[in-house]
Amino acid sequence: MPDQSPPAPDLFTWEFAADPYPAYAWLREHAPVHRTKLPSGVDAWLVTRYADARQTLADTRLSKNPAHHDEPAHAKGRTGIPGERQADLMTHLLNIDPPDHTRLRRLVSKAFTPRRVAEFAPRVQELTDDLIDRFTTSGSDTADLIHDFAFPLPIYAICDLLGVPREDQDDFRDWAGMMIRHGGGPRGGVARSVKKMRGYLAELIHRKRVELPAEPVPGEDLISGLIRASDHGAHLTENEAAAMAFILLFAGFETTVNLIGNGTYALLTHPEQRWRLQRALAEGDRALLETGVEELLRYDGPVELATWRFATEPVVIGGQRIEAGDPVLVVLAAADRDPERFADPDTLDLGRRDNQHLGYGHGIHYCLGAPLARLEGQTALATLLTRFPDLRLAVDPAELRWRGGLIMRGLRTLPVEFSPPRSGQT
Repeated sequence: MPDQSPPAPDLFTWEFAADPYPAYAWLREHAPVHRTKLPSGVDAWLVTRYADARQTLADTRLSKNPAHHDEPAHAKGRTGIPGERQADLMTHLLNIDPPDHTRLRRLVSKAFTPRRVAEFAPRVQELTDDLIDRFTTSGSDTADLIHDFAFPLPIYAICDLLGVPREDQDDFRDWAGMMIRHGGGPRGGVARSVKKMRGYLAELIHRKRVELPAEPVPGEDLISGLIRASDHGAHLTENEAAAMAFILLFAGFETTVNLIGNGTYALLTHPEQRWRLQRALAEGDRALLETGVEELLRYDGPVELATWRFATEPVVIGGQRIEAGDPVLVVLAAADRDPERFADPDTLDLGRRDNQHLGYGHGIHYCLGAPLARLEGQTALATLLTRFPDLRLAVDPAELRWRGGLIMRGLRTLPVEFSPPRSGQT
């Protein structure tokens, strides 16, 4: 019998970026482990089913180190973050395996413990309120929630956590903005920002090392903690410290930008769920906020594909043989809508309980900053919905554009309208 299945969908077009979920549904059903040529020219395997994705994320035969990529000349340097090779920033958590990964992750994990994140919560709320005050002080009843709110909030938060002085944080905002604007286009724009950030971090690490107190102080910033660890036999080189600070900035801001942006958009286009959450918040019940953020991470999360992995030996995933040296990309967005794992996966249900989504990964590379991102997402959404009970889209959803790119999923802009609140209203 001839194959009656519909033709394979086009991937990585602008139309695909607007709504990739039908294409991912086709792949899950017809080609769950699918080899494709990426826009960069690299050939890679896409893993789309939940069970296969979870297995792949934890498989030690798949390395994070790009040295294992059997890359042809035309694909040289086209995996990973543009500019990180030239800036000597390769030795970070997204590019290394145990035992180095274990050593470096242990050094920074204490900055993201539930206790440390809870201590940081008042600062996140202060930043959230300040940003909302800024775009309402003129009496305006419109804003771009990406540019005015979702983007600066995690930048300022992660800069505070790392110990970037307040007077320098707008520079980081500019460099991060360049990364987002050029994330799906010319790699040169991102590489220039990476180079500037690398130069600044080298100077900051040197300055903090000179000024470091003999003993740790309460609430010591993360860069100072990394320096202290390296100076006390933890074998952290200055390049490793710079690479670690860089990746926490790079990975720590855009995921939260997209969580807030995608999450707000999902709520505004699902009014019954938005009203349900607003009622719960008005009654002082934050349980729905917590399950709701997890559902937003599953339904249209900030990370569409997990970062690169490379087979170190032949591996079989979902019945498909993958050769040593081949790149593998787990499609988190596809896995988290797999009907074999989630009931009614295309339905947004803020009260969903059975929700072991893969939005922040799985295994030893599970996102280190997930507790901070959750805090920022919960704080941002709760404050927006409380201060702007009539928040609404200012354009037709069809007019919105999604940023092109491979790993992240996020809106370019999110124009909204609202009745201006009183300054400081919560």
